Amino acid sequence: MRKLAKLHAKVSNIRKDSIHKLTYYLAKNHSIVRIEDLHVKAFLKNHKLAGAIADCGMYEFKRQLEYKTEKFGSELILVDRFFPSSQICSNCGNHRHKMPLKNRVYICPDCGHTEDR
Repeated sequence: MRKLAKLHAKVSNIRKDSIHKLTYYLAKNHSIVRIEDLHVKAFLKNHKLAGAIADCGMYEFKRQLEYKTEKFGSELILVDRFFPSSQICSNCGNHRHKMPLKNRVYICPDCGHTEDR
């Protein structure tokens, strides 16, 4: 049992460290940070997803990002979950309507910028 507890603690510490490092990097190096406003409580009601959702630390990521963006003077924007962010070019802002989900790579028709959806 002690070995199992040590492994759980190690995984938990790795997750906490990763969240700290990523939120620090985002808040320090970007003036505007946008994240999807996920409804974690709704995810937790789905019994098939509940364990994975509770384990990944979404709330902790958002909480840390909120206080770190305030600390570094950057802006955190919560984006609606229905906002079509994967259909908008991050390079030029072109909005490509009616893009099917099977297309996993976005190629901007205006500037040619390519990125994963």
